[in-house]
Amino acid sequence: MAADKTIQCSECGANFIFSAAEQEFFASKGYTNEPKRCPTCRQARRTQQYGGGGRGERRTFPAVCARCGKETEVPFEPRAGRPVYCNDCYNTVKLDKPS
Repeated sequence: MAADKTIQCSECGANFIFSAAEQEFFASKGYTNEPKRCPTCRQARRTQQYGGGGRGERRTFPAVCARCGKETEVPFEPRAGRPVYCNDCYNTVKLDKPS
């Protein structure tokens, strides 16, 4: 059984506990490396990487549905030449495609 470990954060230098429960969670996900950053620095890095959204909040982009012309928002940046659909039209188009 795993025991709590004290690790020094590579970002801020503070010591933090890598608990036995966290170690088991990491192992269950297939992670083989220990965390290098403390929880505070990990959260700050996520915030920096994902534009402050972190998990649960998505950045959305305005778009016009290629099928009905309605203005909508999508969770990706639309590209020229690629159709974008509102939720209603997307579900219709998805159902119309052969499996």
